[in-house]
Amino acid sequence: MTLPRLIGLLALALPCAAVHAVEIDGRVDPAEWQGARHVTDFRKTQPLTGEPGSLPTEAWILATPDGLAIAFRNTHPAGVPRTRQRVQRDFDEQVDRVNAFIDFDGDGRTGYAFTVSSTGGIADEVITNENQFNSDWDGQWRHAVGEDEQGWSVELLIPWHTAPMRDGTDGQRTLKVFLARVIGVTGERMAWPSASFERPRFMSDFASVTVPRYDQSLLALTPYVSGLYDNVGRRSDFNGGADVFWKPNGRFQLTATVNPDFGQVEADDLVVNFSATETFISDKRPFFTENQGIFELTTPSDDSQQLYTRRVGSTGDITAALKLNGSLGKANYGLFSAYEDGKYGRSFHALRVVRDFEKQNLGAMLTRVEQDATDRETTVLGVDHNWRPTARWNIRSRLLGSRIDQAEDRVQDLGATVWADYEMDDGWRQQWIAMHFGNDLQINDFGYLSRNSTNYLHWEVRKRFTGLPDASRYSSKDWRWRVSSSHNNHGDKLNDQFRMSREGQLRNGSYEYAQINVNSAGLSDLLLRGNGVVRLPANFNTYFEFERPRRGDWAHETELETFTGGLAGNRKLGAGAGYTATYFISDAFSIYAGGYALYTPDWLVWQREDLVGGFKRRQFDLSAGLDWVIDDRHELRVKMQAIALDARVQDAWRFDPQGYALAATDTVEDFSVRNLGFQVRYRYELAPLSYLYVVYARGGYEQRTGTEGVEDLLQDSFRLRDDEQLVVKLSYRFEI
Repeated sequence: MTLPRLIGLLALALPCAAVHAVEIDGRVDPAEWQGARHVTDFRKTQPLTGEPGSLPTEAWILATPDGLAIAFRNTHPAGVPRTRQRVQRDFDEQVDRVNAFIDFDGDGRTGYAFTVSSTGGIADEVITNENQFNSDWDGQWRHAVGEDEQGWSVELLIPWHTAPMRDGTDGQRTLKVFLARVIGVTGERMAWPSASFERPRFMSDFASVTVPRYDQSLLALTPYVSGLYDNVGRRSDFNGGADVFWKPNGRFQLTATVNPDFGQVEADDLVVNFSATETFISDKRPFFTENQGIFELTTPSDDSQQLYTRRVGSTGDITAALKLNGSLGKANYGLFSAYEDGKYGRSFHALRVVRDFEKQNLGAMLTRVEQDATDRETTVLGVDHNWRPTARWNIRSRLLGSRIDQAEDRVQDLGATVWADYEMDDGWRQQWIAMHFGNDLQINDFGYLSRNSTNYLHWEVRKRFTGLPDASRYSSKDWRWRVSSSHNNHGDKLNDQFRMSREGQLRNGSYEYAQINVNSAGLSDLLLRGNGVVRLPANFNTYFEFERPRRGDWAHETELETFTGGLAGNRKLGAGAGYTATYFISDAFSIYAGGYALYTPDWLVWQREDLVGGFKRRQFDLSAGLDWVIDDRHELRVKMQAIALDARVQDAWRFDPQGYALAATDTVEDFSVRNLGFQVRYRYELAPLSYLYVVYARGGYEQRTGTEGVEDLLQDSFRLRDDEQLVVKLSYRFEI
């Protein structure tokens, strides 16, 4: 090769090298971002007017060998107040922030959201099924923030190993991207393109961005050690294990864990539940949140999902678990296995396949749970189909089938759902939902379904108002009207309902929500736990919520509700009221306290067989705590919850075969409940996804006969000490 030719090639290579050399320092250097896609057309999506944003915003998108680099330049003049509140990871406070949403496959099934506040706080989420968000996932990505008199800037670098991706063609890959900026003081969101997660189509409306097909490999090992001291049992426990993450290329990922420590450093909210329906609790355990989007198969039923990871580890410690994610052509796949030890330990397995087409995608998932101690095998097959025939229509269908083999018995059944959304002009939208779950459909060995034996229909009309006068307190209003009908598979009407609601965004950044439900007479086939049905009269409920973000040193939240129900129907009125205030001692340190008082005049609680007690319930929930973001790596959180419940019996009832109430002479006793949860959690981030936790937790639960009054119960709850533990956990992520 001649010297002139060599010099020429070097001259061509230098600009490319400059393009890829992006330093994530919060300063948008034009030289570093040469060749990037430059975005300036940010338009209002909250309120959803499509008008240009009120403040100039620019963004740059650049593919580099290290990952997808994104930069924001946010003009913020002195006349617009800036929110300088420091926030903890996965914050939801109303502060100045930017969002970068990436659908790496561009098929609208799984996306990743990356949020950075003006003070450097971060949040990340997984998005599935167009607009379902899960904030439990934590990813490893880089960010930096810069600020000056004219505004503030953000730079992000999202590694290619964040998610499994299909191969691409001709050395290129097409992503879908959504960029947004939120002005904290007003709540205004401006975005490119003008998509909205309040619509049924969100990820499908992202902008296509074609980038070079970079590949990135990663091997990460995260060992941990933990120590626990139980002050009640006077015992100590030490544990150790490791998580492994391996991505040899963009089309394959493996996540494994050996002897995992799934002790909760994140405290679940307290719940007192006397209903026949199980409480749904999200999963924050790292192994189960990593690359979990592929396994999402949900229905319109509240929180329903075929694979509910909180089941794993509920009957025994987990010895090992494995997860594989990858792609073959236009198909994505996932494989999941986990094993519990102990006499009643179970094995869990799931196989997932999804194929993308131009305007639709089709998926299937097979799950299986085996338990030798009870000779029980559960197999569930789910099929999901998402179809976007036009820009106005979005149609989603699900089919579920379960088979339970236990000893010599076999039980199997089916379920199916379909929901369709139709976008009209001038902010109007319609929605139709139909659900059928068979009597013997059972997915709860590995999944979550609040109830089977369901036939449900609803039609909903929505209208969004955005072009409101400048004198209006509101920037937007969203009205909804819904009629629904629900029957079980025996032909019994559970209820018909008319619902009207209004969601309002105020110009000062506050939020309002109001709702009224009018319910017909119907019956409950769950209250008696399989011992018959209960006929219930017509009833109604109303609900109002108001949230005002931080103004000065204070933020406020208010809840109000009224309702009727029980066997009294509309003859007796119940009510609830709650208020929480947060005081900011500084931008980094805040304290909060709040309470919720509830009065239920006719509360039905199952006792045994077909015996039900009618109680007058008084309940008070108290919450308080503090959040201190010491610096970028140190966080301290204190969280306290206490519940006091006083239930005084008014009536005792049994029910005839048709569900009509009969006065009973059986003794039903007053009872009370007190519950406490208290946690002090310190977290130190040694390195990305490497943490030292020091956690002190105390709590307890007690239910006893007799009543004491809510005030005494609440005071007594602070003396509960069923559990008192000190946990120290250290984990460190090594990357190769």
